Amino acid sequence: MEIEDINPHLKSLTKSIKLLALDVDGVLTDGKIYLNNDSEEQKTFNIYDGFGIKLLQEHGIKVALITGRKSKVLTYRAKELKIRHVIQGREDKLTALQELLSDINYSIEETAYMGDDFPDLRAITASKLGATTPIADPIIKKHADWISSKKGGEGAVRELADLILLGKEIRSDALKKYMPLCEKK
Repeated sequence: MEIEDINPHLKSLTKSIKLLALDVDGVLTDGKIYLNNDSEEQKTFNIYDGFGIKLLQEHGIKVALITGRKSKVLTYRAKELKIRHVIQGREDKLTALQELLSDINYSIEETAYMGDDFPDLRAITASKLGATTPIADPIIKKHADWISSKKGGEGAVRELADLILLGKEIRSDALKKYMPLCEKK
């Protein structure tokens, strides 16, 4: 994805984004619940999503997780990624998001939200940039501003991070430290 690939309306939605709030199951994960023999929950996370989150954070965009479930695995992953705002066990995602925004003094107009199911719908539609995944229900997709090409747990969050960084015209700066110092011959 390059800056010229972003339509002007979508680019305008990214300009004011200061917070990316994410649902977890089906967005950061594939949506499956894995249980071992001791009934302990296991989840898989995509390393590309984690890198996208790091890039956003390094460039002043906060990331929050809002999920209807409670999970030790999620707490651990959030700590690894230095995500300070983790709200678990909340089915009403919009109310949880509004409470978070009040706490951190941000507005819904500075927020992007990515979710994939009906508990996310109100947060998707209320946010400045509402995003979802390609396997979301058609009603969810109809109300989203943007749909990733990748499924949850397979790089969807990284795509959204790239979109936000490109739209804000800071993706090149975000990646600069990873680029080679000289061109290959």
